[in-house]
Amino acid sequence: MKEIDLKKSVYELTEAYPELIDILKEMGFLGVANPLVRNTLGRMTTIPAGCEKQGKNLQEVLEKLEELGFRIVP
Repeated sequence: MKEIDLKKSVYELTEAYPELIDILKEMGFLGVANPLVRNTLGRMTTIPAGCEKQGKNLQEVLEKLEELGFRIVP
């Protein structure tokens, strides 16, 4: 099963699961689709931090990821 460790950076998660790039982009995290942004800001940003910066509901994002077959690791 694919695991999303909330302590890992967006960069690390998208390297492990490249399909996350399109998933997160569809959720409104548009910067994730830009390799430069993902390689710089993505290395310092976790999904919870990204939600906070973007004003997104973390619980809704996590529920959507679970629906798509990811297991969330707090």
